[in-house]
Amino acid sequence: MKLLKHLFDNNRRWVERIEQENPGFFERLSRGQSPQYLWIGCSDSRIPANEVVGLLPGELFVHRNVANLVIHTDMNLLSVLQYAVDVLQVKHIIVCGHYGCGGVIGAMKNESLGLIDNWLRFIKDIYQHNAELLEALPEDRRADRLCELNVIQQVANVCHTTVVQEAWRRDQELAVHGWIYDIRDGLLRDLDVCISGRDQLPHIYQLGVRID
Repeated sequence: MKLLKHLFDNNRRWVERIEQENPGFFERLSRGQSPQYLWIGCSDSRIPANEVVGLLPGELFVHRNVANLVIHTDMNLLSVLQYAVDVLQVKHIIVCGHYGCGGVIGAMKNESLGLIDNWLRFIKDIYQHNAELLEALPEDRRADRLCELNVIQQVANVCHTTVVQEAWRRDQELAVHGWIYDIRDGLLRDLDVCISGRDQLPHIYQLGVRID
């Protein structure tokens, strides 16, 4: 007996619906993918990346982890990034956080959560760097603002990678965006963070530029 038979049933119904709406869709999809976007988002089950932006399979390349972090030693993320930029030639990288993020809220506490404490340390660093700003806010606003600050920092981290720097150095069209999703109303919000060239970065991060 299959314990998850209902999921296979759901899958068949989904395939039937897609094929009714778009005959031959899966046959065309099997020939390859050419997404224009890479989505770096949170693992939270409440944010289905394709559905949030209304895109079909094949139109959005996705990487997800707890609290949508971009860590320079994370070979999983770096491999996804390199494939998206160098092979798929995506034109947009979207870092999307969300309000009510459990990783961000967990990082704000002094509780020990286990192995994940090592991962959340990166968010604690962002809090510490912005402590004066955050602690001037009402307590019920701090987590939301830290979610936003986390996205802004991860956009910077994407731009500092050798993958993105090399793309810009060869004049590849590539922009990195910072967005946030509100689970309370289902809407995306643009944090007005968009970087499309290394000249927009602090000089110390501009790889391949001679420092006089």
